[in-house]
Amino acid sequence: MNVTDALALARTLGLPRSDANVLLGALLDRSRTWLLTHDDAPLDAVQQARWQDWLARRADGVPVAYLTGQHEFHGLVLHVTPDVLDPRPDTETLVDWALELLASRPPGAAVVDLGTGSGAIALAIRHRQPDAVVSAVDLSPAALAVAQGNGERLGLPVRWRLGAWFEPLAGECFDLIVSNPPYIVEGDAHLPALRHEPMLALTSGADGLDAIRQIVAEAPTHLQPDGWLLLEHGHDQGPAVSALFREAGWRDTDQRADLAGHWRCTGAKRPLHAVAELPKSSR
Repeated sequence: MNVTDALALARTLGLPRSDANVLLGALLDRSRTWLLTHDDAPLDAVQQARWQDWLARRADGVPVAYLTGQHEFHGLVLHVTPDVLDPRPDTETLVDWALELLASRPPGAAVVDLGTGSGAIALAIRHRQPDAVVSAVDLSPAALAVAQGNGERLGLPVRWRLGAWFEPLAGECFDLIVSNPPYIVEGDAHLPALRHEPMLALTSGADGLDAIRQIVAEAPTHLQPDGWLLLEHGHDQGPAVSALFREAGWRDTDQRADLAGHWRCTGAKRPLHAVAELPKSSR
């Protein structure tokens, strides 16, 4: 079997050419350009066996990133495993908004990423805003280990915390809180296609908003008076999330659209009636 044969086998299984190129490039540790110019390069017996295994698993819905062990996000190459969500391009919208807000803050702004998973959001912010003091929280020890490993490999210091949402952040206050929490409705018809990803990071109650409700309710006691909370949510949940912010007295509610033009992120400034300011989180 050579490169041409390997790609032909992928086509017979209905895999998109883009997936096949990424997988084969990872298998051979070669670029797409190399694949195009070396279509007669042979695969050895070990590579052929792994290629057939990868194709079968990808046809079963296993994300490409779980097979290759990596995914690029906001310019960073992250290690990913089935313990964490496969980072989506739409989540870069949340990072871009966070960076926009941080650009107007003094150096040393304190940021926390809730439900960090692979560490994608926290590490992207730390990479683009190196003077920020970034913390990240996750309930899963396995996920947090993946995130911490990414931080160490990339040389990006982040304060990793194990726990549910604000539990490990008692007494700490931030300039910015960001989160891509679970927001899919339990029993949603799309869940079978996501069966290889951690369900804990995907679903959140009958309407998908349980985690978001909790974060909106608890975040004010962990924000500076002019601090912001930014949340990613489902493409059709923007109105409901905006209503949650408004009903809780949050100020300056705003939204950002994803690559497809859907309102993917909603954020707001801390309510005026929140408790007195806490000591700011520091290095």
